[in-house]
Amino acid sequence: MLDPGPGLTERIVTLPDGRKLRTVVAGEGDGPLVVFEAGMSAPGSSWIHTQREVSARYRTLSYDRAGYGGSDEDPHDRTLDRIVDDLTAVLATETEPVVLVGHSWGGPIIRLFADRHPERVAGMVFVDSTLAEVMSTRNAKIAARFFTLLGLLARIGGKGLIKRLTFRNGVSPEIAEADVAIMTRDYASVRAMRAGSREARQIESALPVMRRLQDKGTPDVPTVCLQAGLVERGMAEWRPKFNQWAADLMAAVPRGKMIVVEDAGHLIPQENPAVVRETIFGVVERLP
Repeated sequence: MLDPGPGLTERIVTLPDGRKLRTVVAGEGDGPLVVFEAGMSAPGSSWIHTQREVSARYRTLSYDRAGYGGSDEDPHDRTLDRIVDDLTAVLATETEPVVLVGHSWGGPIIRLFADRHPERVAGMVFVDSTLAEVMSTRNAKIAARFFTLLGLLARIGGKGLIKRLTFRNGVSPEIAEADVAIMTRDYASVRAMRAGSREARQIESALPVMRRLQDKGTPDVPTVCLQAGLVERGMAEWRPKFNQWAADLMAAVPRGKMIVVEDAGHLIPQENPAVVRETIFGVVERLP
């Protein structure tokens, strides 16, 4: 077992094929379940601070995808379809529509879930979500190699370096050191990097699906897209394009809205968690 942090409870879900996934739940009440989907190479604990904050009002769930944290590895390729199969099984007992929150690679995951199960989605929050236009075949290969390199660093004791490389813009002072330690524990590990590399190797096969989903759009539910406003190294050309593509997608959503978080880079949940929290509250408050 992995300590999920104060106010959060670990629960194990057994999938139809016998694999076990670690989930973390918190909150009470009759409102919708807010489901957090992490980015590639990131465990469920990347949401630890935001989940605790949101659970003060609503029921919440985060989880370690296969191979991360306390979840079993998957013997099959970690395709986008396979990942969504697992998410569907995790939510199998949930009878009410859910609010989906996806960061980075979590964006395509919640898009595909919403495409398969539109009736089960009450609202959506995309947090600097991966788009097909950004993730070329070349970038996918670079990502897989990068995670493999970080896995090697973790194996030889380079967790401090991984932390500095990951949180290159720092972490919000809102997030307690104990929560940063839990995120680092689960992220700066051989398991997380191996799982991220396995997912990255399937990006190329996912690109046609991602393009189809973006062309089709999301269900007609309250939807917000948070985009980074801070132009990080290597993103001077891409960041304006990235945000414009996201704006175009939100313009096609009947109840869609895009917000640029000017002081944050790609890791918005860690750099400006307050805007993520308030955005989620705003989406849920717009529900019937």
